[in-house]
Order: sequence, then structure tokens, then C-alpha cells
Amino acid sequence: MNFTSDVVDAADPSNLALVAVSAAGERREIRFGEVSDRAARLAGTLRGSGVRRGDVVVTVLGNTPEWAYTMLACWRLGAVAQPCTLQLRPADLRSRIERVEPRTVVADEHHVELVGAARFEGPVVIASDPGIFAAEPAPAAPLDERDPALIVFTSGTAGEPKPIRHGQGYLAGQRVQAEHWYGARHGDLCWCTAASGWSLSARNAFVAAWLRGAAALLHDARFDPDERIELLVRERVNVLCMTPTEYRSIAKRAGLRPLPALRHAVAAGEPLDPDVVQAWQDEAGVAVHDGYGQTETGHLVGMPIGPPVRPGSMGRPLPGFRVWIEEGELLADPVTVPTFFLDGARERPWRTGDRVRADEDGYLWFEGRTDDVIISAGYRIGPFEVESALLSHPAVAEAAAVAAPDEIRGQVVRAVVVVHEGYAPGDALAQELQEHVKAATAPYKYPRVIDFRDELPKTPSGKIRRAVLRGELTGV
Repeated sequence: MNFTSDVVDAADPSNLALVAVSAAGERREIRFGEVSDRAARLAGTLRGSGVRRGDVVVTVLGNTPEWAYTMLACWRLGAVAQPCTLQLRPADLRSRIERVEPRTVVADEHHVELVGAARFEGPVVIASDPGIFAAEPAPAAPLDERDPALIVFTSGTAGEPKPIRHGQGYLAGQRVQAEHWYGARHGDLCWCTAASGWSLSARNAFVAAWLRGAAALLHDARFDPDERIELLVRERVNVLCMTPTEYRSIAKRAGLRPLPALRHAVAAGEPLDPDVVQAWQDEAGVAVHDGYGQTETGHLVGMPIGPPVRPGSMGRPLPGFRVWIEEGELLADPVTVPTFFLDGARERPWRTGDRVRADEDGYLWFEGRTDDVIISAGYRIGPFEVESALLSHPAVAEAAAVAAPDEIRGQVVRAVVVVHEGYAPGDALAQELQEHVKAATAPYKYPRVIDFRDELPKTPSGKIRRAVLRGELTGV
């Protein structure tokens, strides 16, 4: 097997593969024939720089065609791509280099200085140099599904980021979620907005779309709610994949309007609050399908296509995947999941560390991390439920719920809130939010402590670091 020959080379060369929009607004349409040729020639260049089967190639690139070509070039040779987010600082990149020992780094001209500051001593290929496509095309290596193809680092929610290796089977294995959750169809234009370097981007920026005969949109710019809506309309995007934070921000800040070309929308990376699902359904005309996966597992669960969306649920296990709940924690059988990481023990269940409940129809509902659940006077309270209630108030831009120690109840809910411009933090707003949560969900879940902040502590991928907020109270 080889993703580049099986999918890219095998596609009709005249079919649209990529629509690329730069930060400056420059737009390019790229056909599969060009993608195939450029990836093969870049593979030849990498081979000339010493890259061999099994070697690691680090990319320091944005969401550009050159990033896609580099990933494909690695997979063509049987090399291992390790995409990095552009938010890394020299110490971060140095740590990754030390852990994965790359043969080569491919970077854009704006980040060569970052690579130098990270003290990488090997060859650096500059993605903007047209000479990287001058080599003779390299043939696609015959590979096994367990030949390493990709390294993605975890976000470090509970500690230092860890490198997770996936095999070639991870790429082909995306076909399940691409069909049953992502929802791409032949001829669609799909847009996964996740920045290069993240697990979701590695599997959905172009892999999932191409497996289904669709094209992918790459937009190399920072998130802007109004620009996001403008691009959706202008490019007539059919399938959209964003984080809940992005859906939430657009709903509250950009002013949703009907998006007739948008047939399907999915969310991943964190739980999606029900009021945002409803807003997109009512105002944009599309129901957002939540989903769930981990860096280690790939996609496991998704809101199924066809039945009405259940706002707040992350859906059901994907076809053929065996997952179950044990003492409140979601477990998965690695043998049934073709996207699992190479270094995981496949003879025993994978413990996700996430607390989940199931309803009578088998839909799963996220309650929080196993170490995030708040136990107050015997009640088990998932932080997401509290956060969803807070986020449904117009004053709240962001919110995190954690446990605070209490002499009577053991723990109480503490909310840390970032407010929208125009709202004044203080006792009056705190009391208003408490009453709002009591009205929106079971009263025992309301935050008895509310703190206001300018921003929340987050990992580089944007996940809230609740452990930091808990540590402020315990000193740990």
C-alpha cells in the first residue's frame, strides 16, 4: 500500500484537488495531476538530501499546497512526516527535534530563523524555492500498513506533549470517518480549518476529502470570524470541519446567515455546546455533527449522518469500531480501530481518560476528563455541562469549570470566565451568571465561585488547561 499511488496518482489528473487561499488573498486551483507530479518531484529532492524509508521529516509550514506536497512526498518514500504548528517557539521545536531526530526539516522562508534558533543541524529545505520540484520523480515505495507514516504530538493537556506514531494504515483507515462522519462526497469542496501540525488537520485537511473523491480548501491565515463566513460563501464550501470554539465565535461575533452551498458540518477537538448547534441550524441552515477522537486513536465516535442531530452529544461509535464505558470512562478496542498508534499495546483496551455516558439509543455524551469531574455533595458534575450553560449567556466569551475545595461539600464548582467586550466583570454579573446556570441546568451544578479573567490558560492547540486552574487553588 502507498497513499500517494493508491489515491493521488490514481485520481483523474484533471479533477480538482486543492483550492489554496493565501493570507494575502491569492487564490489557486490545483488539479490532481499537478499534486501528483509535485509530490513525486519533491520526494526526489528529499531523497537527494538523504531522506530514506523510515526517516523523519519535520515540517514547519502553514496550510499551504507546499505542506500537502511535503506530507505526500514523505509518504511516497516511506518516510515519516512530523508536521509542526507554526505557534511553536524555539525551545518547543528543539524538544521535538530531540525526540524524533529528523533527517530533514522542510520550512517556509518565514520560519527558517525558527529552525535555526532550535539548533537543528541537518539540511533545511525551503518550501518557497521552486528548485525543490526540479528533481526526477521518485517512485512510490511499496509499504505495509504498520510502516510508520506520521508523528503527531499530543496537546499536553495533562503534561508534556508526547510523540504519537501512526502507520500507513492510519491514512487508508480514515475512509471510515470520511464516509460516516466527515461526510465528503465526490465533487465536494471540503474545508478543515485546523492548522497544520494538529491531529485533526493531519487526517482531514486533505486525506479524508481525497479518499472520497472530493477537493480540499487550504486557507493559510489566522482565524477571523467574518473572513471565515466570507470564504464559505465565496468558495461555495460543501463540507466544513471546525473546532467548537470557531463555531461558537462565528455564531456570537460574525453574524450567521444562510449558507446554501454548505451541505454538512462537523466539529471536533472539544465538546460542542448545544446552543451553538441550534444557532447554526436556525441561522445557517446546517446541523453541526459533533465527533470525538484522540491523537492516539484517530476518530472513534461521530454524530451519524442521516438521523437528526442530538445537540450536546458526540454521536455514536463509528461502524466497526468497538468502544464501551467502564466505570464512567470510555474505552476502545484497538484491534477494531485501524487508525490506532503504532506504539500502543493492542492486546488490551485503550483507556481514553474521558468520562462519558450513553443514552438508551447508544449516543455518547461527554462529561469531562477523568480528573476533571467535580464531585460536590455526592453529585458528579462534568465541567462541560457547566461551561455550556455559561456560554449560552450573551456576556460569556469563554468559560472553564473546575473543582474548588469546600469544607461542607468536599468540592464546589468554580467557573473562570472571560467576558465579551461591553460587559463589566463584577459581583453583579457573577450573580446573574449563577442564576442563569441554575435556570439552564440542574441547580446543583451552578458555580458557587466565579472568577473573571482576560484569558484562559490553554495548550498550543487551544484546549483549556483545567489542571492549571485547579493548581491555583491547591498549589500543585
